[in-house]
This record gives sequence, C-alpha cells and structure tokens, in this order.
Amino acid sequence: MIISGKKVLLTGATGGIGCAIAKAFNDAGANLILTARDRGKLVALKESIGNANTRILPLDLNVGADRQTLYEVVQREDIDILLNNAGVNKLALLNDTSDEDIGQIINTNLAVPMMLCRDIYKVLNQRPQAAIVNIGSILGSIGYAGSSCYCASKFGLRGFTEAFRREVADSNVKVIYFAPRATDTRLNTDEMNALNEELGNSVDSPEYVADRLLRALKDKHAHSYFLGWPEAFFVRLNSLLPKWVDSALVKQLDTIRRFSR
Repeated sequence: MIISGKKVLLTGATGGIGCAIAKAFNDAGANLILTARDRGKLVALKESIGNANTRILPLDLNVGADRQTLYEVVQREDIDILLNNAGVNKLALLNDTSDEDIGQIINTNLAVPMMLCRDIYKVLNQRPQAAIVNIGSILGSIGYAGSSCYCASKFGLRGFTEAFRREVADSNVKVIYFAPRATDTRLNTDEMNALNEELGNSVDSPEYVADRLLRALKDKHAHSYFLGWPEAFFVRLNSLLPKWVDSALVKQLDTIRRFSR
C-alpha cells in the first residue's frame, strides 16, 4: 500500500507510540486525523508535526456520543486507514485490580476497537484500497503475571482481528494485527520501567515501532506482525509448548510480584 495521499485516522494519538506514528505517517505523505482525550496534547502534537492540514479531534472513545461524533467525521472525510492505537495498561496482580480498572482496560483496549472496526469498516470498504490496523502487544499472545487484565484485552483483540480479517477477506480492506513488545513510552509507570530493567527485557523506541508499522502496511499480504527477538520466538513457542514457557516465566514471579505491589 502506498501511504502518500492516504487519509489516516489515528486513535490514541498523544501517547508515545501514537506521537511517533503520527510523525512517521505525516513524513510519508499521509493526511492525518488525530484523536485523543486531551485537547492540549493534540494541539501540541499538531504543532510539532508542522502540517496545517492535520485535523485534531479531542474525544473520549469510551463515550458513545463521542464515537458517534467520530463516525460522522469519518463519513465526510473518506478515510483510507484506521489505526486503532488507543490503549491503557496497569502493572498489578489480579487480586489488587479493581472492577473499575478491569472495565477501563477491557473497554479501551478491546471493546472500543471492535466497535470502531464495525462502524468505520462500512466507510473504508467504499475506498479502492483501505486498511485497518489493530495495535496489540506481544502480551496478546503470551500470558504474563502482573498483566492479567492487559493480556486478556490484547488476547481478545488478537482473536477479534483474526476473525474479522477472515470475515472481510473478499473486501477492499486489509486487516492487520500489529504487536509491539515493551516500548519506551509514558504509558509505562516507573514500576514497569524498573521491572523491565531488572529482568533485562529489551525495550524499543516508539520511532522504531512506527517505522515497522509503516512497513507492515506496505506489505502485500495482510497478517499478524510481532516485533522483537526473542519475544516473537516466544509467541510461537508459547503456542506449541506452553508448559515450557510456564517453567521459564515462573522464575520471574517473585520479581514481578515485588514490582506489582
């Protein structure tokens, strides 16, 4: 897919990965519609991009009325690409996770992307060449202690994306699941950063993730993309030999519990 000239809707635009994606797609010649909850951050992002044609929409997509506002804009704007990037995370053991936290994680990371795919697909399918990218996580394939709710949301997003891709396989819309590993963004708390450092987990830059996303969209074959070594290897290993991965990860359990409290 050629990105130049495409109209791209990006959710979660003001997060670390979102900002990097916005700048990378702008540099590639895309026309951007950026949405996030914080108007001030959206204005600052638009100014940093330096493109007067970039449109910003301060919306909370967990709110039905705001999703309807977004859909009305999409209907008028001839969107070519939907990037479902908005997401939340919390490092916590399940016993320490509130009902509110569970609802926020599942709604933001899973339910909202599903609803946007359902509603915006109708518009995308009228375009000669269109795409949806649901941005998941390596933890959408590997269950990880301290991230049970986040994993549940991303496992769900991966399964949904696979099923939806097969539902619309004969359409004009390419559907991709894109899974970064740990990334250096403001989404990470100090505890998450300290945990990654102590465990020796590799952490990618948002700019690297954005570059790989551009490459994924240019690929002729729509499928799932998993970033990082050995994480991408563990995705395959976990599907074949989950007990082996259980044994490897249990060695990290005391450390994870310490940072999750």
